[in-house]
Amino acid sequence: MYNWIDALADLQSQGEPCVLVTIIEELGSTPRNAGSKMVISAHQTFDTIGGGHLEYKAMQIGREMLASGKQDTHLERFSLGASLGQCCGGVTVLLFEPMGQVQAQIAVFGAGHVGRALVPLLASLPCRVRWIDSREAEFPEQIPHGVRKIVAEEPVDEIDNLPAGSYCIVMTHNHQLDLELTAAILKRNDFTYFGLIGSKTKRVKFEHRLRDRGFDSDVLQRMRCPMGIGEVKGKLPVEIAVSIAGEIIATYNANFGQQTASAGSSIAKLLPASRRSQASN
Repeated sequence: MYNWIDALADLQSQGEPCVLVTIIEELGSTPRNAGSKMVISAHQTFDTIGGGHLEYKAMQIGREMLASGKQDTHLERFSLGASLGQCCGGVTVLLFEPMGQVQAQIAVFGAGHVGRALVPLLASLPCRVRWIDSREAEFPEQIPHGVRKIVAEEPVDEIDNLPAGSYCIVMTHNHQLDLELTAAILKRNDFTYFGLIGSKTKRVKFEHRLRDRGFDSDVLQRMRCPMGIGEVKGKLPVEIAVSIAGEIIATYNANFGQQTASAGSSIAKLLPASRRSQASN
């Protein structure tokens, strides 16, 4: 059988989200002991926590977490006989841990100095990055893991291929191309974040031209220009890149939430009554 640890490593290397399920407590007659694990992906399972209705319920919960993009860990207590109708009548507590969830789909238009500083930072986050430019020679020889290089003669055409909710970053070598990309992104208007590199003066000029094309103020206000965290000063490519990456992180954290619960107290509530006193000591 393909064991859980190899499956987890393979899925993470492929960038495929999954849920790691662990038996953290068992009492009485149960199919497997505490510490047993299985991995659940969208279409497969690896290893086992004992089979039967318990495993079916674990798969159902794990796939619901994957479908919803839930990031928080989850604990659930099962009475195997009373709730699941299994002949072994013990109690099992399962811990569900999301692994490898992608928090942002990011499109970076432009492989210039700032793009080359920014993309490796984004690649180290729980993100998937499309890196788009018409100039193949501008890309580095080594593309970071998790980044898809796209050499497009017409970068604007790539806007139609982006998933809804994408994070769009425009920083090309050409102001007219920046304008056309901006218009295409704002026309879709289904992005989570859109940042345009440039000054306040560039923003004023772009807003004027975009209003002439029929864009209203509410849509234009969704554009971040200048983009990045204002407190991060500096004009070096890496300084600008850190500022932009910080704003991306702040945005996806706000969207997904960074709620952390006290694992100890949650576990104690789910333990069989005979074990709660031990957990609180």
